[in-house]
Amino acid sequence: MTTTDTTKTGSDAGRVITYAEAVREALGEAMSADERVFMLGEDIGVYGGAFGVSGDLFHRFGPERVRDTPISELGIVGAAVGAALAGMRPVVEIQFSDFTCQAMDQIVNQAAKIHFMLGGAAEVPMVLRAPLGSGTGAAAQHSQSLEAWFAHVPGLKVVMPATAEDAKGLLLAAIDDPNPVLVLEHKLLYRTSGPVPEGNGRVPLGKTAVRRSGRDISLVATGVMVSRALEAAEALAAEGIDLSVIDPRTLTPLDAQPILDDVARTGRVLLVQEAPGHVGFMAEIAARIVESPAVYHLLAPVRRLSGLDVPIPYAPQLERAAVPQVETIVEAARTLMKES
Repeated sequence: MTTTDTTKTGSDAGRVITYAEAVREALGEAMSADERVFMLGEDIGVYGGAFGVSGDLFHRFGPERVRDTPISELGIVGAAVGAALAGMRPVVEIQFSDFTCQAMDQIVNQAAKIHFMLGGAAEVPMVLRAPLGSGTGAAAQHSQSLEAWFAHVPGLKVVMPATAEDAKGLLLAAIDDPNPVLVLEHKLLYRTSGPVPEGNGRVPLGKTAVRRSGRDISLVATGVMVSRALEAAEALAAEGIDLSVIDPRTLTPLDAQPILDDVARTGRVLLVQEAPGHVGFMAEIAARIVESPAVYHLLAPVRRLSGLDVPIPYAPQLERAAVPQVETIVEAARTLMKES
């Protein structure tokens, strides 16, 4: 087994910070470098954000650049679309990704389509950040994983950083991008830590990362499932089962080739997501595999491990049972190794 990353961005620098600190650092650097960058969202000012991510940015940049808004997601995103069209680079924070439902017209029918409908005469360089996922006891209306909705919409770019380094690097690249980009950050990752380079540590959008290279199974995961997959891989290594762990990082545009190459090499693939399986994003990965020459190298059918097709429960034991955990990933990999 070897551990690799397709895009090295300076993680050997040795500095370790939390995922939340990495996001805040990216925002601070972008705002310092470009006066067009500003933030808007609910409670991001004096309060510092629902998850404490914006921290002291309000005191550093003032209320004009870190703008507290009314509780109206439709209005917040609409203001950001207008600001982006006028030449600004807004960064929206939606307290929970579930609340994007209140702003779907502005995200899907306006931000995603204006550049195309105006023949390229206008751009919408807007970033929308939103915490997603379960694990905090926030129940069904605050714990969903809706990434497949947005990945389905032409004109939107969608990223899911799984590490602190990517939380900073992908956000900086998203702010640079002339297109609307959704940055979906898993709530459980905010307090995790990892090496993050100082300075310009951008991670290009549309570049898949191979987090671990193994010989037996190609495991593709997103968000918090990446760290769970890596933990499962270490447990399975003790049994002689060697997993690759692949993190797409950017769902749209998807860099599929590293996935296809690894699947062709191992012959087995396990696709892991927190979202429910029905019409989930991993179904797209499965389709890419079976539509490519990699399908001829498969030793077993493509397998998915997803969240249950139920609303996320409030009760802790039921919430945990509703989405893949380390032990369920381990068991799924064991089962896959028995198939041929």
